[in-house]
Formats: sequence, structure tokens, C-alpha cells
Amino acid sequence: MTEELHFHKSSYSVGGREDCVEVAKAPGTAAVRDTQNRHLGHVEFPAAEWDAFLEEVKADRL
Repeated sequence: MTEELHFHKSSYSVGGREDCVEVAKAPGTAAVRDTQNRHLGHVEFPAAEWDAFLEEVKADRL
């Protein structure tokens, strides 16, 4: 991905928890990184797969 990513903290990463992740969405992709280890980079997923994952989490099926 060549464009600059703008990460935001996941809505599930609140209250000073140590298992925080950040997400950046761009056309056709979603990038995820560990808030406390940003220097390790990020993992990218196709947008459709990321959206399907979020639906499963919201439905409490994962």
C-alpha cells in the first residue's frame, strides 16, 4: 500500500486495557496494528474479509 494510513484505536480498546489494536481503512483494504508495538508494522486484510470479521464479532459468533 503506497498511501499514508491513518490509524485509529479500536472501539473495543478502551479503559486502559493492554490488548489494544488500531485500524486504518483504505480503498479495498484494512490495516491492523498493535498499539503498544507500532514499530512492528501492521497486517493488511482485504476490506471484504475485514468487514465479514467485524460482523462475526458484533454478532458474538467469535
